[in-house]
Amino acid sequence: MPEDGSGCAGRRRPHACVLRAALALLVAAVVGICIAVCSWRPAQVPPESPGWDVAELQLNHTGPRQDPRLHWQGSPALGRSFLRGPELDNGQLRIHRGGIYMVHIQVTLANCSSRPRPRATLTVGICSPAARSISLLRLSFYQGCSVASQRLTPLARGDMLCTNLTGTFTPSRNTDETFFGVQWVHP
Repeated sequence: MPEDGSGCAGRRRPHACVLRAALALLVAAVVGICIAVCSWRPAQVPPESPGWDVAELQLNHTGPRQDPRLHWQGSPALGRSFLRGPELDNGQLRIHRGGIYMVHIQVTLANCSSRPRPRATLTVGICSPAARSISLLRLSFYQGCSVASQRLTPLARGDMLCTNLTGTFTPSRNTDETFFGVQWVHP
């Protein structure tokens, strides 16, 4: 008996119709899975999740400065400062999760007049471990009594960030004028 072209009616291959239907279902399933996998994107981590590392710190005024290093503190009890992820180690910020961070700082000098210009420099850097020691920001007070800056930088787990203020000036105690922080932005 001659075939009619449908592939389903014929004596030679009675199972051809079933095989073609199974093949069509298999192709449709593979295409559906590919579309689902290719269009799936992981959700971004919201700021309140435990994976979001962020710190906003204020200056710790516990006495006269013994060295150029500035010491910081962070706690909701202090007002607008907090730590989520990083920790303070003797007033210095230690990173617990590697990734790309936004580092920001603002320091205003107390009892400063813009004349004569202050000879002071503020630096932010990785001070520990020693093998990774590097300056991330260096800001001069040559134009006034306040400096501010930010930058994206890769930080590794265990990096300790230190801030140094050279000269004999004292930073302002006002939390609107002197603050330091980091925010994790990408792995």
